Amino acid sequence: MPRIILPILAAALAACDGGSPTRPPVDGGADTTGLGPGASLNGRRPFPADNAWNTDVSGEPVDPNSAALIAACGANRGLHADFGTVWNGAPNGIPYVVVSGTQAKVPVTFDYADESDPGPYPVPAGAPIEGGPGGTGDRHVLVIDRDAWKLYELYDARPVNGGQSWTAGSGAVFDLNSNALRPAGWTSADAAGLPIFPGLVRYDEVVELKEIRHALRFTCPTTRRAYVHPARHFASSRTDPNLPPMGMRVRLRAGFDVSGFSPNVRVILGAMKRYGMLLADNGSGWYVSGAPDPRWSDDELATLSQVRSSDFEVVRMGTIVTQ
Repeated sequence: MPRIILPILAAALAACDGGSPTRPPVDGGADTTGLGPGASLNGRRPFPADNAWNTDVSGEPVDPNSAALIAACGANRGLHADFGTVWNGAPNGIPYVVVSGTQAKVPVTFDYADESDPGPYPVPAGAPIEGGPGGTGDRHVLVIDRDAWKLYELYDARPVNGGQSWTAGSGAVFDLNSNALRPAGWTSADAAGLPIFPGLVRYDEVVELKEIRHALRFTCPTTRRAYVHPARHFASSRTDPNLPPMGMRVRLRAGFDVSGFSPNVRVILGAMKRYGMLLADNGSGWYVSGAPDPRWSDDELATLSQVRSSDFEVVRMGTIVTQ
C-alpha cells in the first residue's frame, strides 16, 4: 500500500550523514532526540527496559501450537518489508513526526470515541499521513512529543481547516516512560490495541545505531477473536484455536544463518531473533512494518523475502483472552 511523507522529510534527511550517533543510547534521561518528520531518536528507546516491546525473548520456550499458528499466517511465505523509499510513486511506510513540548495541541474528534483517548493532540498542521493526504488506507498519524516523552497515534486521520483540528477513527496516547496498557478490550490506533511506533523498523536504528533494541510489528491475513499480552483488543469473529491471536509473538529461529545478508538486513534479522515480532493487525501475511526514508535501499530490503515463515516459531503465549 503506498505511503507518503512531506517533502521536508527528504530534505531534512539528506542533510544527515548516516553515520553512527555521536551520543550513547539512552532510555529516558538526557534528551538527544531530533525534531521533524522521520527525526532520529539518537538511540533513545520508547518505554522502560522491562516493557514487553523491549524484552529479550531469545531464550523463551516455543508455544506448543507454533507450527499451526505459523502456517495460518501464511505457510512458506517470505517476509515483505512494508516500507522503504518509493512505491507506486509515493514514499513507502508508516511515517512519524517528532515535536517539542511547545507544539500547539489541536482538537480531535473520533468515530470510536468510547475507546479513544480524548484530545487535544499536538499534531502539526502538516503532519505526514500514512498513504498521503489523499490516501485511502489506514491513514495513521504518529506524533512523538520528545519533551513530555509521549506518543500520540491516530487511525484514519484527516485534517480539518488546514489542520486547525482533526478527525480520526480512533486515537491513543502512550506515556513512553510507563508500562501502562490500554484498558482491556480497547483498541488504539492499531487493531491489537498496541502502539505502532515502537514496532517500526527505522533508518536511524538500522543504519545509524546499527542495532534495533525492540520487537517489530507485523500483520497476518486472518486472526482469531482473541488477544494475548501485551495486546488489548481483537479484530475478528473467528474462534479457530489454530488462528493467531493479536499480540502473538514470533521469533526468528536462533539457528537461522544470517551471514549471507547485508549488514543492514542483519540488524533487522538480529532484532527478530532477540525481540521477535508482535502481531498487531489484520493485513498481508508476514508484512513487516517500518518508517519511510529516502535513504533506504529497496533492493537491500527486498532480500528479506529470502526469510520464510517456516524460519519462525511462536514464543510461548500466556493467557489468551477471548472476551
